[in-house]
Amino acid sequence: MPEITAPQREKTSDNVSDCDDLFPIREVARLTGVNPVTLRAWERRYGLIQPTRTESGHRLYSRNDIDTVHRVLDWIERGVAVSKVGKILARDEPLSEPGTAPEAQVEWVQWQGRLRLAISAFDDRELDRLYGQIFSAYPIAVVFQDILMPLWQALLRHQGRFGQASEWLFFDNFLRSRTAQRLQVAAAAPVPRVLLAAVAGECRELELLVAGLLMSGEKLAVKVMGVGQPFDELTLICEKTQPQALVLFSNRAPGSELPLRLKRLALTLNCPLLLAGDAADLAQESLKGSSIGCLGNEGRLMQRRLQQFLAGGLDT
Repeated sequence: MPEITAPQREKTSDNVSDCDDLFPIREVARLTGVNPVTLRAWERRYGLIQPTRTESGHRLYSRNDIDTVHRVLDWIERGVAVSKVGKILARDEPLSEPGTAPEAQVEWVQWQGRLRLAISAFDDRELDRLYGQIFSAYPIAVVFQDILMPLWQALLRHQGRFGQASEWLFFDNFLRSRTAQRLQVAAAAPVPRVLLAAVAGECRELELLVAGLLMSGEKLAVKVMGVGQPFDELTLICEKTQPQALVLFSNRAPGSELPLRLKRLALTLNCPLLLAGDAADLAQESLKGSSIGCLGNEGRLMQRRLQQFLAGGLDT
């Protein structure tokens, strides 16, 4: 039986026929790059998506379903097996703090809408104006965790139409520039420093910069090493700069060799070694009992855990 196509949508049952936000499987395949066979497998075998069914059995996908497909792809690209993605998605929680008022969440979405308009017009002046207003209205964690980075991630995932890749690049370049400026100011403060470096190829530059900014505080500055920093030269840098700690950042599922590499590196350092990002949660069990601390992947917790670890109040 052939799959339903866009012109056939009016033939579906009454509860879906009038909805413009439902898409046939071929359209979803075009938008996401995932072929229909795989989409069906993700539904039947893993329960990752649950499309609506028409009276004749055809699948129709909502925008939330499409977003879920992009999230699944994101985790697969980070090295997580598709069979494990469901558990990760199931424990995913909104980035907002528990008890956040719905009104605040509505405001964040409204800010994202204004940012989208500036991005789609490639209007750097308007984007800079909105950026300043958002920073004057919210704490830095809310700015990045709840407004800027969710929009950045959405633009990264949804690049199916002409011009969308350019929009993401425009926004990514803007945020990298502004975040680097803030980090430079913070790193100049006469307070103890922590070094932050990416595990090669396991995060994007903006993710590393934002992590550094969220870890920084009044009593602790984070110095971000350039993306591409050689792993085997980190010991040398720590010997010369004497940081309070070295934090490695990765947003991919850790391979079997990463815990071993980290443990070997820790033996050569004259400062504590910590792991942050998605890899920190996924590798926590394999690093249990070692000297390596895991800071997690949530911005609001990373700074708190880092401070606790340096104060001796966080177990590895």
